[in-house]
Amino acid sequence: MPEHEMAKRIAHLATDRMLDFIDFDDDYALVKTVAPKAATDQPLGRSRVRSEYGVTIAGIKRPGEDFTYATADTVVEKGDTIVGTGKTGVAEDFTDRP
Repeated sequence: MPEHEMAKRIAHLATDRMLDFIDFDDDYALVKTVAPKAATDQPLGRSRVRSEYGVTIAGIKRPGEDFTYATADTVVEKGDTIVGTGKTGVAEDFTDRP
């Protein structure tokens, strides 16, 4: 039902931090958000975002630059936009972090 899916997506976008949200049928989501502090100022491989929060950061966009793939060596900076993936509830919770 497209109307139902659109209503869920708009509800997610009404939060302050979530910029985009795609929920897949198997309890998996893709989120676009401003990077929370837990993901910044150190390489992603050391940040433990995946092991502690259950979210994999797949892409990063710095102001004025294009999106690029994230790697274990990528250092996310305050103000960067990230694309993360994970279980729907976990991804939602991650975007609520300051």
